[in-house]
Amino acid sequence: MVGTIGDDLAHAALNLYFWPTPNGRKITIMLEELEVPYRLTYVNIRRDEQFAPDFLRIAPNNKVPALVDADGPGGQAISIFESGAILQYLGRKFNRFYGEDERQRVRVDEWLFWQVAGLGPMAGQANHFRNIVSEHVPYAIERFSGEVRRLYQVLEKQLSNIEYIAGPYSIVDMACFPWVVQHKNAGIDLSDFPSVGKWVSRMSIRPAVERALLVGKEERRRQKRELRYQG
Repeated sequence: MVGTIGDDLAHAALNLYFWPTPNGRKITIMLEELEVPYRLTYVNIRRDEQFAPDFLRIAPNNKVPALVDADGPGGQAISIFESGAILQYLGRKFNRFYGEDERQRVRVDEWLFWQVAGLGPMAGQANHFRNIVSEHVPYAIERFSGEVRRLYQVLEKQLSNIEYIAGPYSIVDMACFPWVVQHKNAGIDLSDFPSVGKWVSRMSIRPAVERALLVGKEERRRQKRELRYQG
């Protein structure tokens, strides 16, 4: 694991353990929208750094992202794993992007759980069987791609009359966008889902989203260069 933030942010309370995956980018979008200082610690999942004992103490499920807040509840440090839990924590801590009342928070939570339990896992499996494994498994491709398409139909209906998924812009949009922007990996053509396509366009031009998508790109390129040199 490599920390990459300069001295000016070395004492920032928030430390994000990160690799540029869709789940990792959910959190960088939130942090950039909040405009709060944060540190990055890269966890290179291609080198199995997520299994390092130090990281497992923070994230026992060996998945990125994870967050450590040195200024947690009661002024005591706290660590959080699971991207949805991190988004909820940050939404409560800063009282932003998590609904203005309990009714709105219920809607946000509904769609957040929809993403973490459905859209993300199904899109990940569709990508795995379509693009990664060497063995062609038609049943798996059809099963997961079909479920992703069904989920996009649900999202299309939700976005047909509103600009953002739960009404006002929220952590739900941040959670869904990094997966939806990779729609081609799951075999999805956004021309079949015009409302989703318009939402992607709205999200893509948000300055915080633009900044968040750049986080980690140089580190990934640097480590790829190192691998080539080692080879």
